[in-house]
Formats: sequence, structure tokens, C-alpha cells
Amino acid sequence: MNIRFYNAKILTMQDEQLIEGELWVQNQKILYVGDGSDVDAVYQELSLESIVWDREIDCAGNLLMPGFKNAHTHSGMTLLRSYADDMPLSDWLNKQVFPIEAKMDGEMIYHLTKLAVLEYLTSGVTAIFDMYLTPETIAQACVDMGMRCVQVSGQNNFSQSLELTERMYQNLNHDNPLLSYFIGFHAEYTCSRELLESVAALAHKYQAPVFTHLSETQAEVEGCKERYGMSPVKFLDSLGMFDYGGGGYHCVYLDEEDMDIFQNRGLSVVTNPGSNTKLASGIAPISAYLKRGINVAIGTDGPASNNCLDMFREMFLVTGLAKLREQDASAVDAWEVLKMATVGGSKAMNLPDTDVLAKGKQADIILIDLHQPNMQPLNNIPKNLVYSGSKQNVKMTMIQGRILYENGQFTKAYDVEEIYRKANEIILSLR
Repeated sequence: MNIRFYNAKILTMQDEQLIEGELWVQNQKILYVGDGSDVDAVYQELSLESIVWDREIDCAGNLLMPGFKNAHTHSGMTLLRSYADDMPLSDWLNKQVFPIEAKMDGEMIYHLTKLAVLEYLTSGVTAIFDMYLTPETIAQACVDMGMRCVQVSGQNNFSQSLELTERMYQNLNHDNPLLSYFIGFHAEYTCSRELLESVAALAHKYQAPVFTHLSETQAEVEGCKERYGMSPVKFLDSLGMFDYGGGGYHCVYLDEEDMDIFQNRGLSVVTNPGSNTKLASGIAPISAYLKRGINVAIGTDGPASNNCLDMFREMFLVTGLAKLREQDASAVDAWEVLKMATVGGSKAMNLPDTDVLAKGKQADIILIDLHQPNMQPLNNIPKNLVYSGSKQNVKMTMIQGRILYENGQFTKAYDVEEIYRKANEIILSLR
């Protein structure tokens, strides 16, 4: 498909400057971004007199920008939305989540992941970093829905295995350009030392980065100190877990030495303020991470602990909670938050072709409706996005050059009501 967007404001995320002009998509990639004054030179470079457009979309002054990267989620947990709320994390996991997850199978997770994808699209999410139970059916759901999906192993003492992780690492990093797979594990506190050493060895075998839930609560940190005499970050690093990079989800309780490790290893922090707020886990020291140059990305966490998959809410919480934590209204500027949600997520997920809007990059693009009251006046569009933007402003979500959501409607390829029906059928069968 050749698609021309014109009469657009364009935030490439290469810097804060807005372009007034147009963007061209050819098949899966961006062919041109600019003000339109150099079109003749572009045609000459391409050895073309013109391009036959399948669609020409008048953006009417609305905003094109890179899609958001939801850098930590558990999509299949749509099953548990509003099912296990208002509980401490340990009770939430052990009394509600783990028992019902033990009854779930791959087909169920396939359908529940499709439900999550619909919600991602309405929030302008074009790539997800997913950790859940049945990687093959998650991958199939994302391919069927057109969602870009990076998966990470969630193995622990009770589910999945090292053999599954290695097989998925080999298979899902080659089969489809929408799919990739990281080595990982659920958390230090759900894995034996022997298992963690085996994960580290696998990471060394493939010279691969590793991601995990990390220092999410004070209890987790104190428990690791009791077991091993050091924080989770220091303990895992002592095993060689992060020798080839990676990072952690949540990272609420990192001390200065932990941050040194993140800085020296080039690790990424994926912050999840909505989940951390709802579960009363705490507020991550985002200002400290930014000052150290640590890459920060944003994730919603799963729909059981958030409960929504809304990147606009997460962006506001990142900066709002940071300001409260630091008692400083200037802490964590909105532009930095917008970078976390786009460029930072791409870096954490090893998706360098999705970070900004530029020629040759993947056409993972969203169109933001600026002609709504919450986006006016246009004093500062990036700040509007973070402080007053919402899902209602997402006019279009495109992934790999395919428009999957537009003007409040999903692509006709989706049977939306059947996806809803199937999700409700599954929860009734498991109660």
C-alpha cells in the first residue's frame, strides 16, 4: 500500500520541533517525511515521475507521531480485569492470580490477548513487551491482529521452563517481522538460585539481554537481602545475568549501587506507575534515573493490576508522581515522558526501526486529533499530549503500514463482538 498523509503536523521525536507537511508510507516503511518543498528531489532520487497512491489522507492539521511502546504488559490477564482488586501484591498474586492462571490454557490466552490488542490500538500503542504463559499462542494472536509484539520469558519455579525459553528464543526471533523474543524470568523471589544461574548461562550462550520484574516492592528487596545478603539487582548482576544488557520492570526500590549497575551495564528501567499506584508498591525515582542517563521506558503492566492499558494515563502518572516524590513541580518534564513512551520503549525492546518518524523507519504511526477541547489551545503540543491528552484523541493507529484503527473503528478484519463474547465465556468457565 502507498499512503500519503498531507496537511499534517508531524512530531518525529528526533527533537521537539514540529514539521508542517506530509508523510509517505510505502508498504511497511516510511518513504518520506518533510514539509513538501523537496518533493521533486525525492521523485528524482526514486527515479519516479509520480507515485500512484492507494490512499491520500488529509490530516486536517492533526498530529502524526510514532506509536507508543507499551514496554511491560501481560496481555492475557485481561481475564482478571476487575477480578482481583483492592488487595496487597502478595495476596493478589498468591490467592487470586496464580490459582486461576493454573486453569488457563493456550487457546484461552490466544483469545484474551486479542482482546488486549484492541485496547492497545485505541491508546495508540504500536508495540508491546509481553510476558505471559503460552508464548506460541500469544505470538499467533498478535500476528492475527497485526500487533508488533516482543515477548520475554516469564519462567519461574512453577511454570514454563528453560527448555521452552530456549526454543521460543530460537523460533520467535526469525519467523515473522512482527515478532521477537527475549530471555527473562518472572522475578528473583519466584525462582531458585539454580534456575537463575541457568537463565544467566542461557543469556551468555546467546549473548542476549535479560528482563525481569525487579525491586517492585520493599518486601521483595528485603527478602532478597535475607536470602543472599544483597539487593535483587546486585544479586542478579553477581550471577552475570546482565552481562549482555536488559533491564527490569518496575524498579521502584533501587539504591545508588543498583543504579550504578544499571548505568554501567546500559540497562533499561521500565516504569509502571499505574500498577505501582494501585498495588501501593511505591513511586520509582525517575528523576534519579534520568540524571544518570539510564534509559527509561513506560509500561502499563497487566490489565489485572492496572486495570486499563492506557498509555496516556501512564504518561501523566510518570510525571505527576515524580513531582510528588521529589516535591518539585519541575521534575520529569513532559518531553522526557513522551520520549520514554516512544524512543525509550523502542530502545528497551530492541526495536530501533520504530523509534522516530524518518525515511526507512517502520510505518508504526499514530494520528492524534488536535481538534478537541482538551488539546486546545496549541501552546505546546508535547505537553498537551502528556498533561491533557487521552485515548479519545487517537484518530488512527498504523502498524507496519497497515491502518488497524481509524476514527473510532477497528479494521473490518476483526470480529470485535466475537472477541468480547469469547473473553466473557472464558471467565465464566473458570470461576
